[in-house]
Parts: sequence; structure tokens; C-alpha cells
Amino acid sequence: MDAKSERWEQEGLRAQVLTHLPAAAPANEPGRPGAEGMVPIRSLSRSHGRLIVRHLLALPPEDRYLRFGYAATDEQVRRYVERIDFERDELLGIFNRRLELIAMAHLAFSVDPRCLSCAEFGVSVSRGARGRGYGSRLFERAVVHARNEGVQMLFIHALSENTAMLRIARKAGATIERDGTESEAHLRLPPADFDSRVSEIVDRQVALTDYHLKAQARRFWRVLRGLQSLPQDVLRRMRS
Repeated sequence: MDAKSERWEQEGLRAQVLTHLPAAAPANEPGRPGAEGMVPIRSLSRSHGRLIVRHLLALPPEDRYLRFGYAATDEQVRRYVERIDFERDELLGIFNRRLELIAMAHLAFSVDPRCLSCAEFGVSVSRGARGRGYGSRLFERAVVHARNEGVQMLFIHALSENTAMLRIARKAGATIERDGTESEAHLRLPPADFDSRVSEIVDRQVALTDYHLKAQARRFWRVLRGLQSLPQDVLRRMRS
């Protein structure tokens, strides 16, 4: 169990999940659990580094440009992943049934002593997974985590042409300031409460269960394909 999960246990919240469901909240209050269908979003660790690199390298050039704000080379992408502080920051991912990382977000916590209650959000979605609202879901999940970690102000730095990202921020109530080709959105977050903490616990458990089920299904189909490729005489001997 990681340190973040231990904090939830120490606060005695896990037992209360069984008797409390997060209440719906006004749409203009960021980081509140909504009533829409749940998308399993898993917290990523350094062990997922290879999948993160693969996801980012697979982005088309224009998407990579929007994600990083410049035309990042393959080597720059790899260095970016190598420098992620997985102990400090929160990485979130959405996996398909083949356990491919198809969308991910990076919530980077400020190390500036003048702004320790600040964090920055960045997101990327594979081209084949567009139009499913994954960017918005990752943003909502990141906001909940940020609130629970004491973040008061969330920033998004984006190119002004990154309309999808700015639309997500604007919908959440963020203030957007444009400076030529670049824009900055900042969203003030309410303090953590019981709902936000329970919501994150539930989301974590759902994501872990979803991932394990997908892994088991993947192993089953792999074994089945292997059996189907065996010669018929071998299969007959196995049945006898």
C-alpha cells in the first residue's frame, strides 16, 4: 500500500464507504462527484513508466505539440517521463481492455515555497479514444485528488489553440487569461470534505478492480489462443 492510501486508512474512512454514498453537488463547484457513469481511472506509479512513454510517443505530432507546448522529440518525451516525481505528483490513467494506456493526466504539485498549495494539470488522449469525454473525466478526478491534498489553486498552461483543454477548464469555472499564443487557466478549489475523500477511495478501488479483471481476461484469451493453435492430435490427448 502506498503512503497516500495509508493516509485514507489512518483517517478511518474506508469502513465508512459502505454506509455512505457521495452526494451530488452543484455543477459549478469543482471536484464534486457527479451522477454520470463512472470511468475507471487508475493511479499510475513508476512501474507504469514504459506504458506512459509508449502512450506519449504514439501521439500524432500535432497532439504532442499541444500537450507539451512545443514540438517535443522522442528523446525529450522520454526525459520528461524519467523526471516525473511519482512520490510527489499524481499520475492518472485510463486503460482499454488490452491494458493499453489510452489517456493520462499529470497533476504536478508546486515546489515553490510561495505557492505550495498550487498544482498544475496536463492531459493527453490517444487519437482512437477521442470524443468519449476522457479528458474531462481525468480533470474531474485530478481536481478531487488535488482538493484532498490541500491544493487551493489549480493551473493549466496551454497553447491558445488547444481549445479542447481550455474548454474543459472553462466548463469547470476556471478563469482564463490569454497572452498571445499561450493561455493560462486558474481554478480556485474548495477545501476537501467527507464526500471528496470517500469519492477518491471508491474511485481507486473501482479502478483497481477494473484493471485486475481486464488483466485476467487478457490472460484467459491468451491461453485460449494458445490452445487453439495446438495440433488436433495433441488436443485429443489432453481431453482423454
